[in-house]
Amino acid sequence: MAAVNIKFGPAGFRAVIADKFTISSLRRLAHAAAEHLRENREYGCKSEEYLLHLRNSGQPAPKLPHVVIGHDTRYFAAEFARNAAEAFAAEGFTVLLSGAEAPTPAVAFAVRKTFAAGGFMLTAGSAPAHCGGVFWIPYWGGPALPEVAQDLELRAQGLTIAESEKIIPYDQAVSSGVVKISELSENYFKQLISLVDAPAIKKAGLKVAADPMHGSAAAYLRPVLERLGVKVTPLREARDVMFGGSVPEISEPNLKPLRDAVTKNRLNLGLACDGDASRYGIIDSDGAWIPPNLVLGLAIEHLARNRGFKGRIARSLMTSHFADAVARQYGLTVRETPVGFRHIGALLRTGQYMIGGEESGGLSIAGHTPAPDGILTCLLMADMAARERKPLRQILAALRKKTGSFVNTKTDIRVDQGVNLPAVIERLTHRPPLSLAGASVWRIDHTDGFKFIMKDGSWLGLRPFAAEHSAEIYAEASEKARMDALVQSGIKIINGKF
Repeated sequence: MAAVNIKFGPAGFRAVIADKFTISSLRRLAHAAAEHLRENREYGCKSEEYLLHLRNSGQPAPKLPHVVIGHDTRYFAAEFARNAAEAFAAEGFTVLLSGAEAPTPAVAFAVRKTFAAGGFMLTAGSAPAHCGGVFWIPYWGGPALPEVAQDLELRAQGLTIAESEKIIPYDQAVSSGVVKISELSENYFKQLISLVDAPAIKKAGLKVAADPMHGSAAAYLRPVLERLGVKVTPLREARDVMFGGSVPEISEPNLKPLRDAVTKNRLNLGLACDGDASRYGIIDSDGAWIPPNLVLGLAIEHLARNRGFKGRIARSLMTSHFADAVARQYGLTVRETPVGFRHIGALLRTGQYMIGGEESGGLSIAGHTPAPDGILTCLLMADMAARERKPLRQILAALRKKTGSFVNTKTDIRVDQGVNLPAVIERLTHRPPLSLAGASVWRIDHTDGFKFIMKDGSWLGLRPFAAEHSAEIYAEASEKARMDALVQSGIKIINGKF
């Protein structure tokens, strides 16, 4: 049988369990990652940057480098994690293996905390239940850069069957001390609590609902809130490999149980995480969902005004300009990145940025790992509610008086098969429309897709995908009618009508 062609997307390698995501493909990827760490001169465990990372932290170069392996709550995830540990052990690495389900942010923090050469996280994030995946975490504790992912793909493809199946049996690896079972929550909890105003939260007497959506935040979200003195109503904490028949992603419909719990019990907040806790969901005390575009602005306001943070702001290209408007109130500059948190994480690593976020719900801050952390974001919103002593909607209303209104949307569309999408992309590149919805285009950004920016601050973002014959359409304006008109313009453009 031919080896699976392992391909990484922004969220790592994902495939259907028992189809392309198998023990065989998993071991192949683990061996490729081990080879990458041994041989890659830029990102491996002998690279100048990794060795400098160790020296700056007062750590000697280890005789045997180690990796951290974690897994989420998906079907067979723990067994997959043990198989990965067997492969790394056979490659001469020591392994720190999570003894229970763990969020991706906790594994990322463990990589950085223990000065590991990398992390191998078994998760498919918010993908459907029938999918499995691997998220590779380089030594800095953030998402892998494109060149790292490409190196892993090439190495996986180049392995022989014998090379990819080499293992040290799990029990033997554990008894010899090569694989060490570890509990990741304690150090992670200490880190999270250090990043918020713990006394203020304890004093506020907050009552919240916590919803891990049957995912790996189940043993993390409620416990860390309770350590901060928050009274928690738990939801959907039991492991369910089918995620209650839903997809473990953050969306307004998926948060209905959380919204109902908040309004029924008259709670201050509802806090949720997706399947691997890299994304968050926030419900205000009136049951209203606060989307990530607004949460990022709130987080900037909180860190700058209440916590005295300084630095730049990083956001992805298709994220709301509300963040920019809040940042201007404090004289903070904003840098746009291509879509995908790996680009934001690269900026956070420089130490010059106080926060980075994106419209899809990824967010992290200075002093933490440069990886999206849903649990941290939930704590930041609880921190803000505790400090302000008012609902988040009231804070937003006060902010809008200073910044103006920002109404935005994202629409995913399937493009008609009769449309020559590559030709549309070519035309957009060289002969784009210069007028949209009755107004002139001021500037076009080609960083990631096509972003048409108007003089009044409204904008239309298009990300066409020729291979899938689909597109993402983003739009933002100060009024819904204007936003809707931009969306309609975007649909026409994607269908070649311009």
